[in-house]
Amino acid sequence: MSRLMSSFFQAAPRQVSRRLILAGALAASLAPAAIQPARAQEPITVFAAASMTNALQDLGKAYTAKTGVPVRYSFASSSDLAKQVESGAPANVFISADNRWMDYLETRNLIVKDTRIPLVGNSLVLIVPASAPKQVTIGPNLDIDALLGKDGKLVTGIPESVPVGVYAKAALTKLGLWDKVRPRLVGAESVRAALALVERGEAAAGIVYATDAAIAKNIVVAGTFPADSHEPVVYPFALVKGNDTLAAKAFFAYLQGADAKAVYAKYGFTVK
Repeated sequence: MSRLMSSFFQAAPRQVSRRLILAGALAASLAPAAIQPARAQEPITVFAAASMTNALQDLGKAYTAKTGVPVRYSFASSSDLAKQVESGAPANVFISADNRWMDYLETRNLIVKDTRIPLVGNSLVLIVPASAPKQVTIGPNLDIDALLGKDGKLVTGIPESVPVGVYAKAALTKLGLWDKVRPRLVGAESVRAALALVERGEAAAGIVYATDAAIAKNIVVAGTFPADSHEPVVYPFALVKGNDTLAAKAFFAYLQGADAKAVYAKYGFTVK
């Protein structure tokens, strides 16, 4: 009997020890998963017209603070951005300053058609340096020589491609001023580039959007182009096909919400 009991007590510790070793191994295998930091949120990439810079930066910061999802932007002329999307740039959302470049991507089946929506609008204004303020009535009788001086230049976006330049050319043509302005016109790569030239006094005048003029320094608005002198300035938004992830869809919905519309209005956009 004593031998049997002795044998039991000798075997029992070995069984207990084996169980403890197995439990320890299991705990060790689970520990990394328990302490591993949460996976970083995949960022959302937005390609947007330069004139949307300030409003969208505010919205991106607010969205990240609310959700933890980073929002990255590429701001440039709509023409340049559309060509980049066509070349395969990894944008989730595309925002154009006109219908033309959204049409360009849509005809190439590069956007999710059902998501295309014109969210905001803008107006076209004539600006001059604050050091040489002027007020003019923009119409067929506008005195270009008096506006620009002897050697001054008028700057806007490249008339053949950059939306603000396309709108400007259309307006000047309808008003009968294009032929006189053309020899003195400088085409910039974006509306913000045109704005900067006037701000620095390197151009006698510029044609930009009202929202850009509103946030600029060292310029004054000399006049506003009649609404019927050009097509309405419209900004269509859309998801990019193939990159319309769940995260992108959520942010896209946010861009259409009440909070976003309040920010657009704050910066002077007309909200659709």
